Amino acid sequence: MKNSRTVLLLTAALCFLMLGVAMYLQHAMNMAPCPLCVIQRYLFLAIGIACLAGAAANRPKIGAGVGVLAALGGLGVGAKHLYVLANPGFSCGIDPVETALNKVFTAELMPFMFESYGACENAGEPFFGLSIPQWAFIWFAIFALTLLWTLLRRQK
Repeated sequence: MKNSRTVLLLTAALCFLMLGVAMYLQHAMNMAPCPLCVIQRYLFLAIGIACLAGAAANRPKIGAGVGVLAALGGLGVGAKHLYVLANPGFSCGIDPVETALNKVFTAELMPFMFESYGACENAGEPFFGLSIPQWAFIWFAIFALTLLWTLLRRQK
């Protein structure tokens, strides 16, 4: 049980670190977030909150289960983002998704984090050879596998 709690807390910390990196890229590096970026932020936040709640309530299976679902959602959104990058003519720019996202109460309350105003095709300069959406996809995969392992492993 203690090991599962540690995994959940570490996963939550890494998710919140991902959000911190997103804030740095947006505000210090002037990378405008697109609708898919914002959705991924919500999913990183959902994983982090689920893991924290599971660890705090001493219910690691529930936290891991909800976290896995959010991570799988992140993989889906990340796959779409990678598709957009691979097919530059396919844009998600200003569309109904962006308009709807910007009307969600969290975007109105915290526009510095959840307001979408960028184009999905602009992924910025590669970092260690990978684009930001590729890194996000990798982290969602790591979280999905880690939380699935936590969910399925037997307790002693």
